[in-house]
Amino acid sequence: MEEEPAEDAQEDPSGAEGNLDEQDNSEVSSESQKRPEEVKKKIPETFFYMYEDVYSGPYATDDFEIPTDLLIFKHSFGYDCTRPVNLMMMDTHTVGYIAGNQVMLQNLRTKNQTYVRSSCGSGIGFITAHPSKEYFAVGEKGKKPNIVIYSYPSVRPYRILKGGTEVAYVFGDFNRTGTLLASVGSSPDYMLTIWDWKQEDTLLRSKAFAQDVYKVMFSAENEEHLTTGGSGHIKFWKMALTLTGLKLQGALGRFGKTAVSDIISFVELPDGKVVSGTEWGNLLLWEGGLIKVELCQVGRKPCHKGPVSQLIFDEGELYSVGIDGVIRMWNFEVVDTADPVDDTGLVEMEPMNELWLGKNVSLNFMTKILDHEQPFWYAQDMSGTIWKLDLTFSNMTHDPERVCTFHSGRIEAISVSPFTYLMATTALDRSVRIYDFGSNSQLSVIKFKQGGTALTWAPAVVNPEGGLIAVGFEDGVVRIIEVYDPKLLPGHEGQAKESAEINLKQVFKPHSAAVTALAYEQKGDVFATGSKDKTVFFFAIEDEYKPIGFISVPGPVQALQWSPPSHDKSMLLILCENGFAVQVPAPLPEKQGTATYHIKNLPTQYFHFYSIKSRIKLEEEIARREKEKQKKEKERLEWIKQQKEMGLEVDETKEEEAEEEPLPPIYIPEEPSPILCGFYSAPGKFWLSLGGYDSGFLYHCEFSHNDEEDPEKRKDEPFDVIPMKDTNDNPIHQISFCTSNPLMFCGMQDGSLRAYPLSVKDLSAEVLKDYWYMNVHDNDNGQIRGICCSHDERCLITCGGDGNIFTFDLLSEEELPEELPKKLPKELKVIIPPPRSGLEKEKATEDIKDPNADTIEEYKQKMEYERKMKEAEEKKNKKREELSALRKDFIFLLQKNQELPKHMQLHREEFEMDHRIFEELDRQTLQRIQLVREKLAWEHEKQLIGLQKLQTQFRDSLEFTLTVHAIQSNHQISTYSLLTVSEKYTQHKKHGDSKWEVLKEKWTALKQEEQPEEEILRETRPVHRESIAFEKEAEMPETPEVQKPTTRYIESKREKIRRLVEKYDALKAKIMKRRAEWHELYKSKPKDIYEDSKDAEEIKEARENIGCYRLKTATDYTLTEDKRISTEKKMMQLATLEHLINTLVINFDAELRLLRHEKLKMDVQMKSASLRCITCCEELLILKKLEIHEDLLEEQICGIISEQEDIQSKLKSCLAEIEDRKCEIVMLQEREKALYASFEASLGENNEFADFLTNIFKTEVECVEKEKVAREADEENENEEEGDEKPDLKTDEKKCGSEDAVFDDSLCPEGCSEDLFLNTIQLRQQRISIEKALAEEKKVAADLKKEYNALAIKAKEVETSLDTANKELEAFQWEKLHRLNELYVVVPLRLHQVQCLVDGEMPRDFSQTLVFTNQSLQYLQKRIVDLRNEKRMQREIHKKAREQHKQLLQDKKEMEMEIQQLEERCNHLMMEKFGRLVDFEAVQAHSVNIPMEKMKVRIMEKEYEHFVELKEWEERIVGLQHQLTTLTRENTSKLHQLNRFCHEKHQLETELESLTTGQGGEFEGTKSSDIKETARLKSRLMNVSKKWPF
Repeated sequence: MEEEPAEDAQEDPSGAEGNLDEQDNSEVSSESQKRPEEVKKKIPETFFYMYEDVYSGPYATDDFEIPTDLLIFKHSFGYDCTRPVNLMMMDTHTVGYIAGNQVMLQNLRTKNQTYVRSSCGSGIGFITAHPSKEYFAVGEKGKKPNIVIYSYPSVRPYRILKGGTEVAYVFGDFNRTGTLLASVGSSPDYMLTIWDWKQEDTLLRSKAFAQDVYKVMFSAENEEHLTTGGSGHIKFWKMALTLTGLKLQGALGRFGKTAVSDIISFVELPDGKVVSGTEWGNLLLWEGGLIKVELCQVGRKPCHKGPVSQLIFDEGELYSVGIDGVIRMWNFEVVDTADPVDDTGLVEMEPMNELWLGKNVSLNFMTKILDHEQPFWYAQDMSGTIWKLDLTFSNMTHDPERVCTFHSGRIEAISVSPFTYLMATTALDRSVRIYDFGSNSQLSVIKFKQGGTALTWAPAVVNPEGGLIAVGFEDGVVRIIEVYDPKLLPGHEGQAKESAEINLKQVFKPHSAAVTALAYEQKGDVFATGSKDKTVFFFAIEDEYKPIGFISVPGPVQALQWSPPSHDKSMLLILCENGFAVQVPAPLPEKQGTATYHIKNLPTQYFHFYSIKSRIKLEEEIARREKEKQKKEKERLEWIKQQKEMGLEVDETKEEEAEEEPLPPIYIPEEPSPILCGFYSAPGKFWLSLGGYDSGFLYHCEFSHNDEEDPEKRKDEPFDVIPMKDTNDNPIHQISFCTSNPLMFCGMQDGSLRAYPLSVKDLSAEVLKDYWYMNVHDNDNGQIRGICCSHDERCLITCGGDGNIFTFDLLSEEELPEELPKKLPKELKVIIPPPRSGLEKEKATEDIKDPNADTIEEYKQKMEYERKMKEAEEKKNKKREELSALRKDFIFLLQKNQELPKHMQLHREEFEMDHRIFEELDRQTLQRIQLVREKLAWEHEKQLIGLQKLQTQFRDSLEFTLTVHAIQSNHQISTYSLLTVSEKYTQHKKHGDSKWEVLKEKWTALKQEEQPEEEILRETRPVHRESIAFEKEAEMPETPEVQKPTTRYIESKREKIRRLVEKYDALKAKIMKRRAEWHELYKSKPKDIYEDSKDAEEIKEARENIGCYRLKTATDYTLTEDKRISTEKKMMQLATLEHLINTLVINFDAELRLLRHEKLKMDVQMKSASLRCITCCEELLILKKLEIHEDLLEEQICGIISEQEDIQSKLKSCLAEIEDRKCEIVMLQEREKALYASFEASLGENNEFADFLTNIFKTEVECVEKEKVAREADEENENEEEGDEKPDLKTDEKKCGSEDAVFDDSLCPEGCSEDLFLNTIQLRQQRISIEKALAEEKKVAADLKKEYNALAIKAKEVETSLDTANKELEAFQWEKLHRLNELYVVVPLRLHQVQCLVDGEMPRDFSQTLVFTNQSLQYLQKRIVDLRNEKRMQREIHKKAREQHKQLLQDKKEMEMEIQQLEERCNHLMMEKFGRLVDFEAVQAHSVNIPMEKMKVRIMEKEYEHFVELKEWEERIVGLQHQLTTLTRENTSKLHQLNRFCHEKHQLETELESLTTGQGGEFEGTKSSDIKETARLKSRLMNVSKKWPF
């Protein structure tokens, strides 16, 4: 590649790429890179690729008339928040994330988006930012995917890394300095690659693991260290410089006792230790490839509730991020220095700080960015939120902020407004969102209790304002919501904060399972809903949706589509998942029956899809074979024609055709292929797209008129098919049409989008041959769930299973069709529908919050059932009243009957009209009793089993219990309540006995084998003795004479035969002895007529003295005088019997007291035994602890003993081989001596050719060989035997090599005997062979000697090791004995055993004694009684405590249930009031209002002042009340006085009146005086009243 500026380099990227192909070397040596022939040219820093040459754009077939820029990407409204790591911060306001086949860079302030498409179009695996934020890497998916490095903020392709994996990249990470990039691939290679990314070069690569790898990270402190984690493993990598270059070495982490966990988070600490998370929420500290400790919170609580998703070490602090929505900061020093404290390996610690974001928050990943030198963290929430967090944990810490919110998970449904640029979406995250795709903004969101599964926007004929939306949910509920502009509400002008709001208008539940499809009839009269519960419900559309009824269909509903307006009748096409298609007309809103909403008389047509794909393939295969036959026949005829033209004779007979391969059979899948989507083509006809085996085609189907057949038995085949290219494994899931520019858009399973131009009305293979294609959503989980065109068909919207929602501009402005207006506004203005009139006055619609609420049908059936029950209850009440009247009449008759005379009364049986009635009542009663018994059978069996368990636990475990009471006293004695011996002890005892028996048998067999030879039978031959003596000699390691293996085998066989003979002789002698014993026994047997004289005499005496035993009832029985019965005799008998009984009772009581005394002694022994048992148990615990070490020592000794035996056997065999070699050497030496003697004898005396023949006999080569043999013999110290016995010719060997004479040993010299010459030659050859054999034997003997010496040394070492091990075992035994001796043992003593008397007197010196006074002894005895009473009381207290504990547990359960109910109620109230759960403690902790606190203090001060003042006023009130009481009393006395005055006045007036009437004018003079007196009294009365008010 040429080093050119960036602008020039961009013009020819292909040439640059051609020189930058990656190498497939798994390890790249740093030294080999320095070789000049292998060094590649460096890529200049200014080099960039052209984006147009890198990205994957749309694709169109050759004959496609519409241009490739059919769709122009506009905006992304979704976020794949469930992807493990999908968040990248480039600066303080720009966030990056993966959206399908694009990487989105969004400005958080302006919401503007910049996107980068993938280079291969198969999806994106990971994104990661460079530490400097100047670059970011995009790892892709697909066949041989790339890693593309983009610059930022220019977003230009900077580097392309190739060949790092086979299928997809999973994760990537830059090192701290940013010079290296590590990437890891997915299945099947799981390749870990280290890149020098600026030079597009592979430094190192290795397979990371054999299972899924989730993450790879460089160490922040040591860039040569990496860590990978994944499914059930963690691996620690190191880049090591070896002699062959730089290599990547990995060490797999071993979990040990800790349960294996998937590792999705880890971080390396500065000292090289690694902290990782677990699936159960704890942290693992790794050191040296092993788990050092497992970290948890205090109380063994996990660090997080659920998996730990991320671990971060930043500025000396360790952060853990959990799926539970909590971020915790841990003390790094405590974590780094943690050591295990017990066998569990758990270490408890508390976090320094923590931040909980909420109940439904599930954090996945977070990254740090500096904003004006202040650190902020941006976190990815799997519930669809990007958070901005401040983790400084100070007083100035900012509250968590939701930066963006999205749907969580796949988008279930999407729909657009029929009037404006609004769209609505729903998902299983329980939310419905409204977007303005004209201005690229989210307007409003509403959440419910269940997730949404279906959604459709009401057409204009239903809602002219265009604000009505129907949403189906997973619990079967359908909600009608309306979108409106809150600013247009009366009285709310300028008050609304949002530009659009959502109101719940109506809610109803037509289904018991998830709603999967919603559809409005074209005229707007009927609304249909389909569900997985295999039903379709119809509603009449009025002001409110009123149910018409429902029908049942053969399978779960996949889609609903009403027939278009062009059709004559309004029909509904119902597509089921299991291959059924159903067509029904729109039902009329007639009045249904009161019992159910089920519509039974609705005309229904069925189509049960029957697979024809296999038959189509078979026909294609037959056509292909026929075409090949025709081609071959044509070629043959042409060849014949050519041969004839050339004048050659040709045999025109047709050759026999080769046997063809059999045609494949027709295959019909057992499970029907699912219907994915479909649409009407004509009345009664429709197109289907299927998945599974039948994918790859569009099927044209038609409903038949034969509707009487069972739908399940139908086999309907399509009448036409259209093959769709490349859809066998990628079926069509969604189909949408654009009418303005005739296009059919298809959403594929791999997330791609296709567009087919529709030149004619009807579909055909020719029409759908060409298409436009582009990868939009993720290729693995981005199946397109919905495609919609805007109301004016200027925009296209797609949503997918990856949670993304994309909007596209349909065609550019230059290529708009002529029908559309030329001048369109660049910004699409949105008109939000106005609110309904009276909306502000309506009450909020009551929502269905219970997912188990009754459906419409269930509610109706329930109401019908209640109506029937009410009618039945009314009838029962009438019958009860009639029975009551009859009962009263019957009682009246019974009373009348009782009043009649006795002889005229009717018996009660006569009132029974028919006895069968009572029999029937008795039978019914018995049946009911039996029914109750059957109902209670399980409970009865449960209680019975419980009783049996209690008896087994507490009674059956005792061997027996018996209590014996005295007859004349209160003494009693009971047997011991002994527990049965445990099975474990029995098994141990049996095991020990069997082990002892085995050892005993082995010992007996060993003793039998070691019997002395003197006990061998005399019949044994002498050879056996010799063999035994030989064996004894063979056992000695130092014996020089050892027999050969063959001899030992023969002797062993002889010994075996001897033993068999001995065994046979012993058995024969035993049989003969038994025969002799039987013979003696039979000889001593008496004869049959034998009679013993002694027995005869005893029989005779018995007959003489037997007496008379006649019966008392016999006629000849006579009663003697002594046998006559009288009163005195009978009294005597009674007295005797009473005395005997009394004696027996006394004896029994005495024996009982004696037995009781014995039992007391036994109690003492039992107590001692129980104390001893406690000691034994303590000893057993100590022995169990020491048993492992003892077993290890014994195993070590056994191993050393076996090794010693092995060495001894090797020594024996080696010594035997040495002796054999010595014998062979002696034989060869003897042959050599004989050879030399023969040579000397052949020379004779005074032979003139003696020197010549001697030189021939010993040549120079042979001399050299002799010297080598001699040297070897000297090394082994064996030459002493050779030097003395060789002839004198041997002394001339040194001269043989120094002679200068040259002779020819091939010719016999003149004068020399030719026979002698030939004999010398032969002897020389014999000598050479003997010397060679001798040298080989000596060499073998020397090797054996070395081996023997080495084995001897090893035997001594093993013996030393054995002694050491025995000493260790002996020391361990002493230690074990010392441990046992340290135990405290209780020894009971009697008083006489502790008495200290010297010759029966008190000693003078008490310094060495323990003195107990009588008072202390009495106190101890009293203490024994007190302890017994205390023990009894403690038992009663324990019993009461257990009962109280049970009651408390029951109360605790009830209180927990009450607390749970109160919490649910509190949460419910909070949701109703605030719309979410609020932590009031956190609110109080974070919201401190200082003025309010000051005001509270002032209020308290004022309250105190008012309290003091109030107290003073209360005291004054009390004093005034006393005064008031006094004045009241005085006033009361005055009133009494006034009353008297009034009374007197009345009397005076009466008298005055009488006087006036009686005397007339006589008293006129006095009348004036009376009037004056009266006036005076009135004035006085007025004065009194003024002075004393009432």
